[in-house]
Amino acid sequence: MYTPVRTALVSVSNKQGVVELCQGLAALGVRILSTGGTAELLRRHSIDVTDVSAWTGTAEILDGRVKTLHPRVHGGLLARATEAHRQEMAAHGLEPIDLLVVNLYPFATTIAHPECTLAEALEQIDIGGPAMLRAAGKNHERVAVLTDPADYAPLLAELRIHGGTSLATRRQLARKAFQLTAAYDAVIAAFLERVPDEASEKERVARLPAAPLPAVLTLGLQRKQMLRYGENPQQAAALYVAPWPTRCSLAAAEVLQGKELSYNNLLDLDAALGLVLDLHGPAAVIVKHTNACGAAIDQGGVLAAFRAARVSDPVSAFGGIVAVNRQVGEELARELTDMFLECVIAPDYSDAARTVLGARPNLRVLRYRERPDPVEGELSIRSIAGGVLVQTPDGAVDEALAARCVSRRPASDEERRVLDFAWRVCKHIKSNAIVLCRGSAVGALVVGVGAGQMSRVDAVRLAVERAGDRAVGAVLASDAFFPFRDGVDVAARAGVTAIIQPGGSVRDAEVIAAADEHSLAMLLTGVRHFRH
Repeated sequence: MYTPVRTALVSVSNKQGVVELCQGLAALGVRILSTGGTAELLRRHSIDVTDVSAWTGTAEILDGRVKTLHPRVHGGLLARATEAHRQEMAAHGLEPIDLLVVNLYPFATTIAHPECTLAEALEQIDIGGPAMLRAAGKNHERVAVLTDPADYAPLLAELRIHGGTSLATRRQLARKAFQLTAAYDAVIAAFLERVPDEASEKERVARLPAAPLPAVLTLGLQRKQMLRYGENPQQAAALYVAPWPTRCSLAAAEVLQGKELSYNNLLDLDAALGLVLDLHGPAAVIVKHTNACGAAIDQGGVLAAFRAARVSDPVSAFGGIVAVNRQVGEELARELTDMFLECVIAPDYSDAARTVLGARPNLRVLRYRERPDPVEGELSIRSIAGGVLVQTPDGAVDEALAARCVSRRPASDEERRVLDFAWRVCKHIKSNAIVLCRGSAVGALVVGVGAGQMSRVDAVRLAVERAGDRAVGAVLASDAFFPFRDGVDVAARAGVTAIIQPGGSVRDAEVIAAADEHSLAMLLTGVRHFRH
């Protein structure tokens, strides 16, 4: 059974497709009610419109804050198709509204602007829109509600073919309406968590302090795409993104070519991007299973950095994810296509590089938006059975520059430079994490990684084994303290010359004594970078 549409109320901030929709509705004989800028736009296109203020008999008031909050509007949306409601509507001079077309003030876009003030943000909190959406969504037994321009054409087609809307269509559209209002309120709630009680209306939103961990966490994540499957083929999966600004993120990256991204691709890309953004100078990273199997910086350019990163562990690099922090040129593109890779992500690509990469149509190529500074109030979220764990991001990574030397032998300037690089890489390796690196005149590269081991000494042994002869003269970074001296002994026997670690063990004195016995330089940062 199809319910006819005789009266539609149209009031939209995003006016994409609304003229074509209303032209189609008018051609079907639908009476159109509208407000403000939407009504003006429709009239400019010769569409007959009745102002809501004329419909209600009440002018807009309070600078337009009150225009649709009226019994003629909400009664028209909420009335059921029962005899009792029809009689009550007639007694009060109300008429049914069969179709609501509404989207909301652009709150998230407004607060993303660096010059936005608190007063401007508050003015973009839509009141009438969500109220109407909830009314129409509740009464979807009779009323159809459109919130997404992508649904305009299918609804018109249904009206043209069947003369009305089906319950299935109305129910599907009602779901989208409530999803929109829920997400919209979530963004507002998260924003207001950041606003101090004493903040003035003239204060810029961008300067508001970071939000605490709230008593109620409102996310409002929106599904961006379905994925082929999750970590394994028997698992369903999708990518959801935040509707508010975040740091330079994978979720905002543009896919330029290649096969559909998988769940595991996205995890690896996120790990690779996070690491490359923490490196100074032209840098390249190769990631497998969320750990870096190769990483390098080189003042000679990103091509040289990639070549060095590939040398780190050429066997593991097969089928890896590559991230760089400079534009990809033609020569680098050729070297990327000379090996089997799953994905490449970079801030940009030259036209020639795009042509070269295009010859490998299955290679996933992404471009990320550069935004070097974290956004205040950003949270890191991970799921557990029945809930989520939430923390602030582990943003600090500059500790090596001011690390305290505790060994008798001080670290040389060259060792400190490479230790800083090793420390930055180690932050992004699964704990227990050990990273061995070597320096050159123009950069540094990873030569061995011990990741995700149950004991720290085993992580050292694995990193040393990976490095082989390249461990001689290398430096070592450890993401957490050494609980015993055995890890230092293994590193020293392999030829490591300097170590950076947080310190804080009850056996720090023994560990430092081991460094002195082997004439190693040892730096303590006082900061741990576990990555579970």
